[in-house]
Amino acid sequence: MSFSSDQGGQDVHFKLSESGGTLVIEKGDITKWFVDGSSDAIVNPANERMLGGGGADGAIHMAAGPELVEACYKVPEVRRGVRCPTGEARITPGFKLPASHVIHTVGPIYDSDSNPETFLKNSYKNSLSVAKENNIQYVAFTAISCGAYGYPFEEAATIAISTVKEFANYFKEVHFVLFSDDIYSVWLNRAKEMLWV
Repeated sequence: MSFSSDQGGQDVHFKLSESGGTLVIEKGDITKWFVDGSSDAIVNPANERMLGGGGADGAIHMAAGPELVEACYKVPEVRRGVRCPTGEARITPGFKLPASHVIHTVGPIYDSDSNPETFLKNSYKNSLSVAKENNIQYVAFTAISCGAYGYPFEEAATIAISTVKEFANYFKEVHFVLFSDDIYSVWLNRAKEMLWV
């Protein structure tokens, strides 16, 4: 049974391919999302330290409880202060979250990272690769880099949806759980242009 958002049935389903999985665009709070609580994961738009921050990152850490930051501390640093470089992904348990896992990825800062498009694509690609390696069947994303990191919504939605399409046959469902009306509208319109309802 799929999570239904609090927003009164604004979940829209798309086919990712003729034989592959489903993409769901929904309004809601990603910290409350789950499908089965055992083979599902939410993707946290983290920073390179992986120790919590603002926006969705802070909300996910708060909902998961202090065990999440403890688990993140155990992720080895690749260089001083960096556990997850931009564009890469790491996985931890979900602890008090309804979803069983959290995949942490670091999106680019649009105005200061060189080649933000490649980094954003890698954030989605590496998150989905980590999910696949861990037998996750249901994955939920926010709009990575679209908050304080300043990524233009239209460009971000195109990259996000096209990258998810490349993984169409590996997951039962990929969700975008979007908190704000404006981001939800952009993602929905881009999905309608790029996919089959």
